[in-house]
Amino acid sequence: MKTKTVISLLVFTALFLWTSCKNEKPRDIVAENFEFAAQQLEYAVLLTEETVNKDTRDSLKKAASPLVSPRTMSNDGSLIMVPARDWTSGFFAGELWYMYEYTKDPKWEELAVRFTSPLESQKLNKGTHDLGFMIFDSFGHGMRLSDKPEYKEINMDAARSLASRYKPNAGIIRSWDHNGQKWDCPVIIDNMMNLELLFWASKESGDTSFYDIAVNHANTTMKNHFREDYGTWHVVDYDTITGEVRNKTTHQGFADESSWTRGEAWALYGYTMTYRETKDEDFLTHARNIVNFIFTHPNLPEDLIPYWDFDAPEIPNEPRDVSAATITASALYELSLYGGEKSAQYKEWADTILKNLTNHYRATLQSDAGFLLLHSTGGKSLNSEIDVPLVYADYYFLEALLRKSKIENNLPLF
Repeated sequence: MKTKTVISLLVFTALFLWTSCKNEKPRDIVAENFEFAAQQLEYAVLLTEETVNKDTRDSLKKAASPLVSPRTMSNDGSLIMVPARDWTSGFFAGELWYMYEYTKDPKWEELAVRFTSPLESQKLNKGTHDLGFMIFDSFGHGMRLSDKPEYKEINMDAARSLASRYKPNAGIIRSWDHNGQKWDCPVIIDNMMNLELLFWASKESGDTSFYDIAVNHANTTMKNHFREDYGTWHVVDYDTITGEVRNKTTHQGFADESSWTRGEAWALYGYTMTYRETKDEDFLTHARNIVNFIFTHPNLPEDLIPYWDFDAPEIPNEPRDVSAATITASALYELSLYGGEKSAQYKEWADTILKNLTNHYRATLQSDAGFLLLHSTGGKSLNSEIDVPLVYADYYFLEALLRKSKIENNLPLF
C-alpha cells in the first residue's frame, strides 16, 4: 500500500506541476521592460531637474550651453548631463518618444517634446557629423509620432548641415574637426549611423544629392574601413585633395589593428539601414558578413554581451559594452526581415541578447541615476566612461524591444 500511495503522490505532483506550467502565461519581456522603463524614466526626469538646479558651472557657461540631457553616471552615483552640442544629446528625448510610441500615453509625448525642443539650436551646427544622433533621434521621432509640422524643417536644416561636411574628392563625410595635428580628414565608422538623416531628406525633398552623398560615403567606408575578416578600423584619415587614405587608426579601441566592439555594432546597424534605403545587395551582403565576424569571434562571451574590444588583452577580465549589445540587437531584428538562410538565427540572437540584458544587466529601480542598463563602456582606451550606464545603450535597448514587438505582432518596423 505504501508503494502505491507514494506512486500516486508522485503522479499527482507531476500532473499539478505540468498543469501549473501549462496555465502560466509566457513571459512578456517587452511589456516587462517598458513597465520598468516607465518608472525609471520618470525618476530620471526628476533627477534632471535636480541636476540642472545644482549645476555649479559659472553663469556664462550655463547661459551659453545649458544642460539638456542625461549622458551617464559619475562614480558617486550622480547623474551627468550634457548640453545640446554633445553628440549624445538626442538619445534621452528619443527614449521618451519610444515610450510614447509604445504606450500612447500623452504624458510621454509631453515629456518628449520638452526634452526635444532645446536641441533645435543644433540643426545649423556644421561642425559635427553627429546630427543624425542629435536631431534625427529626437526631432525625427517627433516628426513621425506627433502633429508638429515644424519638426520637418528642423530635420531638413540638420540634413543640409550634415551634407555640408561632404568631401567630394574623397567621397566621404568628414567626422571630426579636432586634433588637426593628428588627422587631415578623419572618418569614423560611427558616421554610418548618421546617413539615415540624409536618406530621409532625399525622399522628403526630392533632392537626390542627399542620397548620392549617403551612398558614396557608405561605398567609400565599405572599401576602406574593413579588414578581410570584416573587423573594422575605427578611424580612417583621408587626403581631401587626392582622396587617398593617409592612415588607419583607432581612437576608442584597444589598438589600431584591433576591432572596437561598438564600431562593429555601428557598422552592422549602418549597413543594414543603408540596404533598407537603397536595396543594394552589396550592402546587405556586407551587413551579413559583419554579423558573421561578430558571432563567430572566439572572444564573444556566451551571453552575447561583448567586451569593449574584441581584442582587449585581458579578456575575460575586461569590461563589457552593453551599448554595443543593444545596437547589435536592434540591427539584427531589422536584418532578420531581409531574408536569407540565417534570418531566424538573427532574431534568435537578438532575443537572447535582450533576455540576458534583462536578467543580468538591468539597473536597480529608482537608482543608478535613472538609467535602464548598466555595464557599458564609452572609451576604455581614453580612460573614459568605463563600466557605467550610457544613454545610448538605453535608447537602442528600447528600440530593439519595440522592433521585437512589431515583428512578433506582424507590424511594419518603419
